[in-house]
Amino acid sequence: MSAIVRPPSSSAVTRPRKERATRSGGRCTRREGRHAVELLAVSALGLVPWTVVLGLTLPSDYRVHAWSTAWVGFDVMLLGGMATTAVLGLLRRRAVVIPALVTAVLLVCDAWFDVSLDLGTSGVWTSSALAVFVELPMAAFLFRKAYTLLRLQWGPPEPKPIVDDAAD
Repeated sequence: MSAIVRPPSSSAVTRPRKERATRSGGRCTRREGRHAVELLAVSALGLVPWTVVLGLTLPSDYRVHAWSTAWVGFDVMLLGGMATTAVLGLLRRRAVVIPALVTAVLLVCDAWFDVSLDLGTSGVWTSSALAVFVELPMAAFLFRKAYTLLRLQWGPPEPKPIVDDAAD
């Protein structure tokens, strides 16, 4: 008896039946997945006219009364994301993917706001240097690590060995 690995024949493949919009075994059904995609598509389409309206109606400059609160709060979120990513990484938890992605997105947002808000000032050079050499590379590193971990966790399943009695 020898173990031969081969893909299942078409007769052995079971076709998934149409699933109801319920959760089965902790997995989303097709209908739930389709609704999530539809919601995201409608939201993206709705964001286009909103962005145009904002571009046409927002003032070019605006005095903010809670400027330090906004930036300190943002940096506290960034600190929390980095610390959580570090702790979960040290503990080798699979959940590290979530704070890693959140931190990467926050770093990209930080780079964007730092540079765009310093345009036309002498601080744009410092903001640009930090964005190019610190924030964006760190974000790219975190995105890549999260992608790698997700591929390891949910990559293609290993083919199952098929026992071939005829090979004896």
